[in-house]
Amino acid sequence: MLMKKKVLTFQSSSKTDVFDLTSDVREFVRASGISEGQLIVFVPGSTAAVTTIEYETGVVEDLVHAIDRLIPSDIPYKHNLRWGDGNGYSHVRAAFLKPSLSIPVWDGDMILGTWQQIVLLDFDNKPRKRSVVLHLMGA
Repeated sequence: MLMKKKVLTFQSSSKTDVFDLTSDVREFVRASGISEGQLIVFVPGSTAAVTTIEYETGVVEDLVHAIDRLIPSDIPYKHNLRWGDGNGYSHVRAAFLKPSLSIPVWDGDMILGTWQQIVLLDFDNKPRKRSVVLHLMGA
């Protein structure tokens, strides 16, 4: 069994940012020499998440607005009372969306739907340098 790893980095703003990772991740998988395996995409940190969606401006905006309706930034959070940093909402959003994805790899490529892209969502209320860890295992 082979294992390959890579770290991607992104600079976020102070709002909900959505980054398309698909082409960088696909390039990593194709260059790995692994034809059959499992890819883990993981974002370290408690105020960001990864998921899949069609990376089209309308649906990306719909997602951001839906998250804001479900987990608003402008209501009281106990985290904010304790730490005073105002990002309690970003921790809750990240917990709901999760920090990792597992994607099968067949014939040297990821198994994704036609309109399915891998995205990083950064929810924090201040700019961050984000890392996304790619870990590929297989043969």
